[in-house]
Amino acid sequence: MADPPSSPWSIRLKTLIFGLATAALYLLLFSHEEQVLTMSQAGRWNFLLPIAVAFIISYAHGSFTSAFWEMLGVRAKSEAPKEKSAE
Repeated sequence: MADPPSSPWSIRLKTLIFGLATAALYLLLFSHEEQVLTMSQAGRWNFLLPIAVAFIISYAHGSFTSAFWEMLGVRAKSEAPKEKSAE
């Protein structure tokens, strides 16, 4: 079942929030690049730091992209499942 359409303002707000979050995360990553590399090379479980950062940025960027395309009215084509004919 399809989701009910969201109001245009809620979609714009969602796009703005996730866009700003993505920009802020990239800014933080690049401004603290040396610290992230140093921590991830320290051994033990610290190698998970860049992986966690990648997942967090990926989630924010994916949510932004989804909201952006929804704001523009672009949606995936969905076809109704074809019924099998009884033979």
